[in-house]
Amino acid sequence: MTRYTRRTRRTLQVTGVGVAALLALSACSSGSDSSSKKDSSSASKNSAKKVTGTVTVFAAASLKESFTTLGKDFEKAHPGTKVTFSFGGSDTLAASITGGAPADVFAAASPKTMAIVTDKKDAATAPSTFVRNQLEIATLPGNPDNVSSLKDLTKSGLKVVLCDKTVPCGAAAQKALDASKLKLTPASYEQDVKSALTKVELKEADAAVVYKTDVKAAGGKVDGVEFPESANAINDYPIALLKDAPNAAAAKEFIALVQSAEGQKVLTAAGFLKP
Repeated sequence: MTRYTRRTRRTLQVTGVGVAALLALSACSSGSDSSSKKDSSSASKNSAKKVTGTVTVFAAASLKESFTTLGKDFEKAHPGTKVTFSFGGSDTLAASITGGAPADVFAAASPKTMAIVTDKKDAATAPSTFVRNQLEIATLPGNPDNVSSLKDLTKSGLKVVLCDKTVPCGAAAQKALDASKLKLTPASYEQDVKSALTKVELKEADAAVVYKTDVKAAGGKVDGVEFPESANAINDYPIALLKDAPNAAAAKEFIALVQSAEGQKVLTAAGFLKP
């Protein structure tokens, strides 16, 4: 073998090693950059979702059980947060919001009561319907008065309570009564649906027109009687971020939970209808 051939082969070998090293270094660098970008992107994504502080939610009384559950779920998913609720009649809550009460989220039991807030431009986002609810008659356990229809509530001597007409459950009940051309003078008008239900639970009333969700939440404390007229008086429940929300970032995440598959599962399990 000539000296020239040996020298050429050695040069090619050295060059080959150099190229291989450069390729390996390039691959390493590329992988590192890709991994770095991926980690950076992931960190950025997690950082964007990280929220802390208190979220104040004003919600219709009928949402008490399901929203309390979602509040605990939210706090667990977002360490460092706390969800506080104010449950009541939607009209009363709306009046509080327009009166300046600090809150982040409003979940109403009807578009009409939500309009009290939006008309005053106190909502930061357009309201979105997240569930619907239907009326049902709550009676004493065992239904001793044999209530089987809406008309039965007009029986003489039967003590019936309704929600006030300004409250969504009261407006829906009145709509059903009007459609059936029935006149009912209740023993009392209650300021929210839970108050109406409590009257029956405490045996201070024989029956009340409430929501299916409330009858379900009461368990064995009351019996539920469905009536066909309720199909024409179903309430849509809208939710919105409020304009002066003290914790808007966390509030948006709470609304997202309510509208998510997980949130809808909790709400439908409570008896709410899908929007």
